[in-house]
Amino acid sequence: MKAKVISVNISDNKGEKKHNVEKCMLLKEHGLADDAHAGKWHRQVSLLAEESIDKIRKAGLDVNAGDFAENITTVGIDLPSLPIGTTLKIGTDVVMRVTQIGKVCHNRCAIFYAVGDCVMPREGIFAEVLTGGEVQVGDEIEVVQ
Repeated sequence: MKAKVISVNISDNKGEKKHNVEKCMLLKEHGLADDAHAGKWHRQVSLLAEESIDKIRKAGLDVNAGDFAENITTVGIDLPSLPIGTTLKIGTDVVMRVTQIGKVCHNRCAIFYAVGDCVMPREGIFAEVLTGGEVQVGDEIEVVQ
């Protein structure tokens, strides 16, 4: 199976579930247009694999893409195994570089309370946008280096 995008998610505020917008512009050195997490920092875009979400489903929780506040939900790629510095190409134009694997959650956020667990700190990754463009559901993801 080829790696691909299965959901493109944004939210108005940090620390809340995101909703699927199907497609969105990724802006160079910024992140997804209209997303609360976007900005000039190293965590411009967050990615989480459907395979990680499935682990929480198997624990009995009803969760979906975007529920962990990830911007891009993927399938077919082992995100947490990618080394920092890995370059990803999404679709025909977008190029991102992995900047962080997982994160420290100092406080339990709304997501934790809503779904009972948060897989993002363990298996989510973060990236900066090197080349912007549109990202949409169905786009293929390629590990460039």
